[in-house]
Amino acid sequence: MRAVGFTRHGGPEVLEVIELPTPEPKAREVRVRVKAVALNHLDVWVRKGWQGLKLQLPHVLGSDIAGVVDAVGAEVADLEPGTEVCVNPGLSCGVCEKCLKGDDNLCRQYSILGEHVRGGNAEFVCVPRQNILPKPKRLSFEEAACLPLTFLTSWTMLVRRAQLQPGETVLIHAAGSGVGSAGIQIAKLMGAKVIATASTAEKLEKATQLGADHVINYTTHDFVDEVKKLTNKKLVDVVFEHTGASTWDKSIACLPYGGRLVTCGATAGGDVKLDLRVLFYKRISLLGTTMGSKGDLFRVMQLVDEGKLQPVLDRVLPLEKAAEAHGLLADRKSFGNVVLTP
Repeated sequence: MRAVGFTRHGGPEVLEVIELPTPEPKAREVRVRVKAVALNHLDVWVRKGWQGLKLQLPHVLGSDIAGVVDAVGAEVADLEPGTEVCVNPGLSCGVCEKCLKGDDNLCRQYSILGEHVRGGNAEFVCVPRQNILPKPKRLSFEEAACLPLTFLTSWTMLVRRAQLQPGETVLIHAAGSGVGSAGIQIAKLMGAKVIATASTAEKLEKATQLGADHVINYTTHDFVDEVKKLTNKKLVDVVFEHTGASTWDKSIACLPYGGRLVTCGATAGGDVKLDLRVLFYKRISLLGTTMGSKGDLFRVMQLVDEGKLQPVLDRVLPLEKAAEAHGLLADRKSFGNVVLTP
């Protein structure tokens, strides 16, 4: 099969079209013919690499996958070839206490397609049966590929970890990102007031269209000052963080007594400082998460099917232009997801 992979870490130029054996599904696996795969900042991080990351080379990126069932293993009896599906990229053992409690993203063996194992930047991918979900009928494959990782991560951040309540105010950073654009919609669905940040007037307008009540251009305004003005110095109940070092200090400054900060990433760097006196005196909660449970993604998909959540598709490129797509993410020139099609 045709795929896009890399044999060494580096910039977008390390990505190349390669030929790999078409994977064969094991007894409880499903082989999916990939129709669309969305990019995330996770793809950029893995491509660059980090100390301790061990991969089978050549490595194939791609976590968010939509496609059709191509073949099933001997013990899979409830799926037929041709069925339109989405793939949950979170892999777990399925038998430990955490998995059986529905906290599979806390499994000690948890891994993510495209990060720890080969992903969907290819014509085919094999995944466990429990990672297959029906594709929302009203969506194209390209739209459906925007859903799994971004929406499940944002859902877990706001609903499970921060426990966002109706009437609360949330500050969502980088509204143009996949998780940011999903977070705006989920926060509004929960009945919260949303303040969103972005770097351009165009992105701020799109954030407003998604439901943001207030928007801040962080390149021209100090977002702490703007938050104080917008809230009459009451600040925000929840900060939705995923940028990291460049916003961390000011994000903490946006929290009142008892505020919560929830984060899923460190796009701008992971080394941050924290004054413990601020943490305990203001009774702040710092919450981290990666992805979410397989069960929660069914709820997200239901809300998408009902039209209450909408994937945000920036553009579609052929798989061969994966390097160009990575450049769009690195240069922050997209709003929502960039999607590749084999």
